[in-house]
Amino acid sequence: MFQIGKTIVSEEILENDFVCNLNACKGACCVGGEYGAPLEDSETDKLVNLYSDVKPYLRPEGIQAIEEQGAFVKGEDGEWETPLVNNNECAYVVFSNDGIAKCGLEAAYNDGVTKWKKPISCHLYPIRTREYSEFTAVNYHKWEICDPACSLGKELKVPIYKFVKDALIRKFGKAWYNELEEVAKGNPK
Repeated sequence: MFQIGKTIVSEEILENDFVCNLNACKGACCVGGEYGAPLEDSETDKLVNLYSDVKPYLRPEGIQAIEEQGAFVKGEDGEWETPLVNNNECAYVVFSNDGIAKCGLEAAYNDGVTKWKKPISCHLYPIRTREYSEFTAVNYHKWEICDPACSLGKELKVPIYKFVKDALIRKFGKAWYNELEEVAKGNPK
């Protein structure tokens, strides 16, 4: 672990490689698991405010889940998360013609309909952050469904922190990321 500002960062994001391999996993991270995507407090209002713009991008099952449960829900751990369809996939998931799970929020963003890409937890994945009173923990979340992404990352030699560069800058800022790169230079694999 090392510190950058008010963050405590795991070396695992420097030492492990990762590049999403959607052809292999089919977007399983948006479908598998028992919980929706973690949300920051500020993101709950965004989901409510963007819903009417994003709705045309969503599947009927997702729309039904959102309209029954709300744009966000409180998880078992007391934290905010996206609602699920049938306790399975995220309500904001859409599927491509080849069966790959993708994000309806991101589709609306990519079309210029909204200015918000998707929850930061999704953008950062496989990094997970946790806010504490004195600092933010920045950790690697290893999940076996992402083994193809780890293999592809290793083949392409792309460390996790580089794969999620844009998301880390979105979350912590460019200066923070530049400092992370300096730490990485001194911490070869």
